[in-house]
Amino acid sequence: MTHPALNTELCRLVGVEHPIVQTGMGWVASAKLTSATANAGGLGIIASATMDLPQLADAIAETKARTDKPFGVNLRSDAPDVMERAELMAKEGVKVASFALAPSEALMKSLKDKGLVCIPSIGAKRHAEKVAGWGADAVIVQGGEAGGHTGSVPTTVLLPQVVDAVDIPVVAAGGFFDGRGLVAALAYGAAGMAMGTRFLLTSDSPVPDAIKQIYLGKRVTDTVVTTQVDGYPHRVLRTPFVDELDKTNALTSLPRAIANAVRFQKMLGTPWTQLIREALSMKRSQELSWSQVVMAANSPMLLKASMVDGDVASGVMAGGQVTGLIEDLPSCAELIGRIVTQASQVLDAFEAANLEAGKGA
Repeated sequence: MTHPALNTELCRLVGVEHPIVQTGMGWVASAKLTSATANAGGLGIIASATMDLPQLADAIAETKARTDKPFGVNLRSDAPDVMERAELMAKEGVKVASFALAPSEALMKSLKDKGLVCIPSIGAKRHAEKVAGWGADAVIVQGGEAGGHTGSVPTTVLLPQVVDAVDIPVVAAGGFFDGRGLVAALAYGAAGMAMGTRFLLTSDSPVPDAIKQIYLGKRVTDTVVTTQVDGYPHRVLRTPFVDELDKTNALTSLPRAIANAVRFQKMLGTPWTQLIREALSMKRSQELSWSQVVMAANSPMLLKASMVDGDVASGVMAGGQVTGLIEDLPSCAELIGRIVTQASQVLDAFEAANLEAGKGA
């Protein structure tokens, strides 16, 4: 039986059965994975950064065809068509808007006015305080153990800071994979936990099986944080290609980034005028140099090479340190079921121990 402590404020906020979030990983968080998570009682989130607007519409439609449970969409807050995406989400009854980079106060207000629950991801206490002041409904707090774009402060230090600083539900991310982690997150004061790598390594994930096997063969020490993917600290699996990438400099990395930008444009069919608008928006909102803006084109294409095409020799694999603790590929239903069972058992054991201690007092 599910322990009542697992019915948290997050569950009530977004309408899910269990306080477990599947994050919006580019090329990974597909309609299939998102709907499988939702059907298992968690909050699934579609990754839209690597989709154009029609592709996002298709992904939402497919997700709705697969589940009648709440789900979310992860947005790029600096995308020129972010309001069109928000209109689509509101029209289609999407429950949650999440963000890899914090949205502006005006954007968040507009999304909330459309009835969307806004849950930004943050990596610092001050960022949590800022978005809470702007009206965020909850925050995902990602510690440095996490895969993909990450900070340097571990979850066990960052999480209690944020829980003490804001009065909205806090979701813990970075280093979680089982029921013990969920109980630990709740003990810190979080309202749930979010996982990326653990959901990537499920049978419902669209990642090629050969790539999943590479993940399963890694140890906790087999990830590295590099800035050579797109200019930001990025935790990925260590591979010969990543080691070579780390040796590059501006003279060698920028030509690759430009070539990737051309490939990305052709793949999505996005007009160059729109890509230029996106670049200008990114430069302004994130205060980037032009070389950093160009480097940003690397990330989606280097991830696609591995996550979609299965090409390890010319792609990167984002992954948290928790990769080394994962040994199997369950379905989302199996994964969430055993997390909830284990968490309930741990909580029941605590209560039983306290009762026994009380009898002996």
